Amino acid sequence: MGFADEDRDLEQTRETLRTWLAGQLSVPAEGLKVEELEAPLGTGFSSDTLLCELVQTGPQRETREGLVVRLQPEETIIFPDPDVGLQRKVLQMLAPTDVPVPRVRWYEDDSSVLGAAFYVMDRVDGEIPTDNPPLHEDGWIAEELTEAQREQVWWNGFEAMCKVHRLDWKALGFDFLLDPERGPTPLSQQLDYYEKFFAWGMPAERHPDIAAAMKYLQENRPAEEQIALCWGDSRLANQIFSNLQCVAVLDWEMVRVGDPVQDLAWWLASDRCFTEGLDLPRLPGMPGKDESIPRWEKATGFSAKDFAYYEVLALTRFSMQMARVGQYMKKIEIIDEENEFDYENLASVTLRRAMEAV
Repeated sequence: MGFADEDRDLEQTRETLRTWLAGQLSVPAEGLKVEELEAPLGTGFSSDTLLCELVQTGPQRETREGLVVRLQPEETIIFPDPDVGLQRKVLQMLAPTDVPVPRVRWYEDDSSVLGAAFYVMDRVDGEIPTDNPPLHEDGWIAEELTEAQREQVWWNGFEAMCKVHRLDWKALGFDFLLDPERGPTPLSQQLDYYEKFFAWGMPAERHPDIAAAMKYLQENRPAEEQIALCWGDSRLANQIFSNLQCVAVLDWEMVRVGDPVQDLAWWLASDRCFTEGLDLPRLPGMPGKDESIPRWEKATGFSAKDFAYYEVLALTRFSMQMARVGQYMKKIEIIDEENEFDYENLASVTLRRAMEAV
């Protein structure tokens, strides 16, 4: 979910991109066109996105390439430290692995070009499950697929997540994601990050459920941590599908090294938010928690014994993000100041229920 950048002059951006892309390709700008440039709705609050087609005209033929431009957000809408450079680096490091990710073409850290740092990647053809409307209510999965096909989509997306967890994160060089200044273990580092996020991002007195969950998370840390690369935003809505196969894993702004059961928990907790949190029934054919947990353990070799703890962590993180979204919606006057959306939403409702069960 998100909003387009309504202040962006797309015609000026088109010409700027054309000139910049000519420089990257070392070709005359006159031989390039940037067509179908758009800043679509629904591409997220954590970064701005442009879609376009790059057309190269030569003496013999014309070539077309779909591109996606991801820009550093001008405002810290959700995260205190958004970093498109990090996302670009992670995608490039994953390129030689079996995790399907879009190919990154170029990166520009000079904000004078488009007003912010950005990277350009190939556009992957396919369909993306939607958050708005929720995929269990509307869209191609709900309307076009049989129960058996929905099950295929779930498991094919699920397997793409498991591929992340099976990677040799040390050999690939992902140890740079660790932040020992925040704590001695990956979990302690993550909890420190979210304690500071909470203090920075929202008034604690307005979010007692989050405060109680953070206290629980600090006091009930698992005795042991499994370590793997974690996608961070692991869910169907961050994947592209073609012929029911997952062909791209997207949105790496929450990537980290830590216990991979947190990705499993995020996958299932986010699905829970977009069904139970909205009083929606799950679609027939979509596997649930009871089938997914043992399948993940078998596919990855990791244990899910601490799932309940990491489910609370997932819902706490999601509730913080929704609080920030609610605050931003008030700032730009989509909702009024009296609206309770920042603390009464699909994530906070589900967090409350999860806390009652631990």
